[in-house]
Amino acid sequence: MKRLLATIRKGSRTIQALLSLVLLLVLWWGVTAAGLVNPLYLPSPQSVWSAFVEANSCRPQSPGSSRIICGEQQYFLWQHLVVSLERIGIGMLLAIIVGMLVGFLLAEVEWLNRIVLPYINFIRALPPLGYIGLLIVWFGIGDTTKIWLLFLAAFPPIVLATLEGIQGVNKDRANSALSLGASRFKAFLFVIFPSALPSIMNGIRLAVGFAWTTVVAAELNNGIPGIGALAYLSGTELNTSLTIACIFVIGIAALLLDGLIVLITKLVTPWVGKD
Repeated sequence: MKRLLATIRKGSRTIQALLSLVLLLVLWWGVTAAGLVNPLYLPSPQSVWSAFVEANSCRPQSPGSSRIICGEQQYFLWQHLVVSLERIGIGMLLAIIVGMLVGFLLAEVEWLNRIVLPYINFIRALPPLGYIGLLIVWFGIGDTTKIWLLFLAAFPPIVLATLEGIQGVNKDRANSALSLGASRFKAFLFVIFPSALPSIMNGIRLAVGFAWTTVVAAELNNGIPGIGALAYLSGTELNTSLTIACIFVIGIAALLLDGLIVLITKLVTPWVGKD
C-alpha cells in the first residue's frame, strides 16, 4: 500500500511538472502571437523550433541557391554539443583525480591543510571570466585553455567535498578496523573511503554544475565547435531564435548530466538513507 501511494505521489508530481511546462509554452506562444514583444527579443516557439531543426539539418544557403550549407558555423548543433561535452569530460576527469588526491592529502596532513586550503577557497571564489585572460596568455586560445578553465571551475568543490567527507568519518570505525588487524591502506579502502564517498559524490555533482555553467565563458574565444560558443555567436548576430534553442539544449543537457550523477551516486552508495 505504501509503495502504491508513493507511486501515485510521484506520478502526480510528474503530471504537475508537465502541466507547468505546457502552461509556460502556451503563455509564450500567446505573448508572441499577440505581438506584445518584439520578435528580436522574444521569438515564437515555432521560430525557436525551426532554428533548432535548421541547426541539425542541411539547406540551401538562400532560396533558389545551389549551394548547400549544413548546421550552423559549419557544424550541426549536436556536434557543437558533443565537443562541449568532450571538453567538460576531460576537465572533470582531471578535476576528480587531482581534487580527490588533494582532498585526501589535506585531510591527512594538518599543516598542509592550513597552507593550501585558503588558496583552494580563493580559486573557488573567483568568477571564470576573472582569469580566462591569464589562461589565454599562458596556453593560447586552443582547447588547452578551455579544459584548464573547466578544470579550475570543478576542482575546488571536489577538494572541499573530499576533505569534508574524510573529516566526517567516525574515527572509532577506522580504529576498530586497525585494532582487528587491518593495515592503514585497507582501513582507508574499506572504511574511510566508503564513508566519505557520499560527500565526494555530492562534490562531483556540484562540480559538474559549475563546469557546465562555465562552458560559455570557456568557449568565448575560438570555441567553435562548441554549444557555448554557438549560443554566444548567435546572440551577437541577433539570431535570437538560435540563441534560445542553444539555451534549451544547454539546460536539458545539464539536467540529464545531473540525473546521471544522481543515478551513479545511488549505485555506488546504496547504503545511504537506509540506516
